[in-house]
Amino acid sequence: MSDSLITFLGIYFLSLFKFIAGPVLGSAAGYGVIESISVTVAGMMTSVFLFTLVGNKFKKYLKLRFSKKKPIFSKKNRTLVKVWKKYGEVGIAIITPLVLTPIGGTLIMVSFGAKKRHIYLNMLLSSLFWATVFCLSIDQLLNIPFFHKLLE
Repeated sequence: MSDSLITFLGIYFLSLFKFIAGPVLGSAAGYGVIESISVTVAGMMTSVFLFTLVGNKFKKYLKLRFSKKKPIFSKKNRTLVKVWKKYGEVGIAIITPLVLTPIGGTLIMVSFGAKKRHIYLNMLLSSLFWATVFCLSIDQLLNIPFFHKLLE
């Protein structure tokens, strides 16, 4: 395999699990803004598709495997329920790239009973928006002379 394909697949694979890896590693690999956005969105949406399809089964498996006597109403769970009640599917989709992982955001939406097509649309729009913001921001930061000198 060529080095460029291995690099692409590595960035894609990491974007499945952590959204910010796509813009950062894409820029580090010398990708342009469009290429970085594409690999980031492709990674996140692959994760969203997979875990939307197997979300309930995966959640039950994790619950059986790691069932501990945890309080149901933890601070994190209360915060997620507040976001869900106030902003719904769109709110969870917007905070997924920032706070959650693509897998975590998808599982939350599945567990709250969101329709698959709504999950796909909201996550796609969110990933396009945040990938564009992150990729353009990183591109602009690298044009600042101070950061440019650090990287030389």
